[in-house]
Amino acid sequence: MPFSKLGLSDPLLRAIAEAGYTTPSPIQSEAIPAVLKGHDLLAAAQTGTGKTAGFTLPLLHRLSQYSFSANRPVRVLILTPTRELAAQVGESVNKYGAYLHPRLKTEVVFGGVKINPQMMRLRGGVDVLVATPGRLLDLLSQNAVKLDKVETLVLDEADRMLDMGFIRDIRKIIALLPKKRQNLLFSATFSEDIRKLTTGLLVNPIKIEVAPRNQAAETVEQIAYLCNKADKTTLLCHLIKTNNWQQALVFTSTKHGANRLTEKLNKENINAAAIHGNKSQGARTSALAGFKSGEIRVLVATDVAARGIDIALLPHVVNYELPRSPADYVHRIGRTGRAGEEGQAISLVSHDELGALKVIDKLIGKPIKREQVPGFEASATPPPQVAEPARTPAPNRRSNPTRNTSTTPRNPAKSGRRG
Repeated sequence: MPFSKLGLSDPLLRAIAEAGYTTPSPIQSEAIPAVLKGHDLLAAAQTGTGKTAGFTLPLLHRLSQYSFSANRPVRVLILTPTRELAAQVGESVNKYGAYLHPRLKTEVVFGGVKINPQMMRLRGGVDVLVATPGRLLDLLSQNAVKLDKVETLVLDEADRMLDMGFIRDIRKIIALLPKKRQNLLFSATFSEDIRKLTTGLLVNPIKIEVAPRNQAAETVEQIAYLCNKADKTTLLCHLIKTNNWQQALVFTSTKHGANRLTEKLNKENINAAAIHGNKSQGARTSALAGFKSGEIRVLVATDVAARGIDIALLPHVVNYELPRSPADYVHRIGRTGRAGEEGQAISLVSHDELGALKVIDKLIGKPIKREQVPGFEASATPPPQVAEPARTPAPNRRSNPTRNTSTTPRNPAKSGRRG
């Protein structure tokens, strides 16, 4: 069924065609008609299935039917777990709404940046507000935005928001919304926590599950290279150079590990950048833009920061370290093989990670292919660990008696730490 049969307006169909899409994905085929009819929705969909267009397209169609006044209330509220995903959803709304009413307004708000410019942009109202929960609560506390006219609430990647501890923030926000509204919840899985969240939130929802749980796309080739832990960086550089990879997303377990690996890659003349929670929003945005444009060859990321990285033709994802949660393995490798394209997911697995690899095998329902790269074979037994030299502790600046040691918390709206 082509998009033209789903009941979308001509301006939307024009934007879809310009984006290069002709046939809706399975979740789009099911979600778009349901959202257009005003139903609540509970959808399980992995990354790369087209779920963002599944809710933005019908919501934009409905918004285009309004006659707008000068001061417009927020009619659609979209909550996302991370800044990158919020920005990605905002881009989708603007892309698909390019030919709609010229005064259709969208705003994206998240933490890590100054709040005052966001408050200024919210003056006069917006039609679609995309937000992370923490920053939205900051704006609400400043009376910078009102949610009493919201007609549709979207919780995108709800499972990740629960994992990140946003449940209390979400409930606070929901309490400020009109009781009569449309609710759309998208999650990678229907976990018990998700079922609890939906109780009292969704009214007779239509349930959509377009992909088996904890399954990567069939177009993703999965390989585990068994190696010694000390050889991982050298092996990664070998794979990049030997295979002439021009674009690879590499996952590490920690922020410090991401920084350290990025430095080593750059020393090997492999243009790399890191993206994680300790990076400023400007640095994260710049790194992601450079990666998309091809200026940056390797993007090194932690799990949280990588949510929302949506690159249609990303060819390679590398697990430099296996994730702590086996479910995150599926989220990680879902960044490649999107929209029916082929992709490759490679894991560098050391002796101490073999147990975690077996757990992932069990989760996805099949063993990941094990291989060894000539010259980088794993030893028969784990090699002895070399202790890192002790670091000289930094001077304790708080020991200065003249320093202000007040424990009064800063205003979160000014600190920019939330969301």
